[in-house]
Amino acid sequence: MTERPSGPFRVGDRVQLTGPKGRLHTITLREDGELHTHHGVLRHTELIGQPDGSVVANSGGHEYLALRPLLRDFVMSMPRGAAIVYPKDAAQILAEADVFPGATVVEAGVGSGALSLWLLRAVGAGGRLVSFERREEFAEVARANVETFTGSVPENWDVVLGDLGEALPTAVEPGSVDRVVLDMLAPWECIDVVADALTPGGVVVCYVATATQLSRVAEYIRGTGRFTEPDANETMVRGWHVEGLAVRPDHRMVAHTGFLLWARRLAPGAVPPEVKRRASKSSYGDEDVELWTPGAVGDRQITDKNLRKRVREAQRAAEAVRAAGSPEDESD
Repeated sequence: MTERPSGPFRVGDRVQLTGPKGRLHTITLREDGELHTHHGVLRHTELIGQPDGSVVANSGGHEYLALRPLLRDFVMSMPRGAAIVYPKDAAQILAEADVFPGATVVEAGVGSGALSLWLLRAVGAGGRLVSFERREEFAEVARANVETFTGSVPENWDVVLGDLGEALPTAVEPGSVDRVVLDMLAPWECIDVVADALTPGGVVVCYVATATQLSRVAEYIRGTGRFTEPDANETMVRGWHVEGLAVRPDHRMVAHTGFLLWARRLAPGAVPPEVKRRASKSSYGDEDVELWTPGAVGDRQITDKNLRKRVREAQRAAEAVRAAGSPEDESD
């Protein structure tokens, strides 16, 4: 994965500008580039050669703070084909899965590429990421977003079009994958092939939206007898206003976005010690399974017209980074 540049701004760099009233503009620097707003014109040449974190003024005297976007800034503003994995959940996935430099990681599905960027950074140049996606349009958005942020498509990243359950056995060697991340509607449908792909001690992480999905995948993992007892959690982030003695929680917070469930692959033939539980409803019948079907859980769909628009937006951003000279719309 290409390292993000540091040092003075140069042609082709993406720069995040914070202007009057905190409004953000993200531009790709060009020799002849200009940012037009109703406050005036800011020429890109005013930024080229300046250090990261500089403050520059436009033709109207309005000042802008210029910084290279952090990865979390980029994923929250990039074109989306599918819903993204929020930074708070991406951080938890990296921690709970213990994604390390040099690891071989499988993810499904790729969505808009947000989690792919975090995983690529974590595995480093010596690792490998194999991403599965059913829809070609989503894969195109993800490729363009990753190229836009990194400057190129990483050589250690493979995007496989198709169903994980069918394509995984031919994409990787059995027992060769260190970590698997499943961001899909019905992850339990793929647990068996995931178990075959994982190395003993490897980790599977499932990212699901609802409690019914969480219950279904937990029971399926237990039922295979091939994993440790699954753990689950959710992460909520509440910001705080800190200004002098005015210290209070923000009125809004990033609360529920999804549940994480993870478990580790047992060695072949290993039988874990029995877990003692208090009496509860640990069994389920056909009517319960019906509630866990993808149709009942609900699969939000993006229209084809909207998706084609997102593909074009993502590809334009990637082309701007490649060329660093192609026109782009930077006005309000």
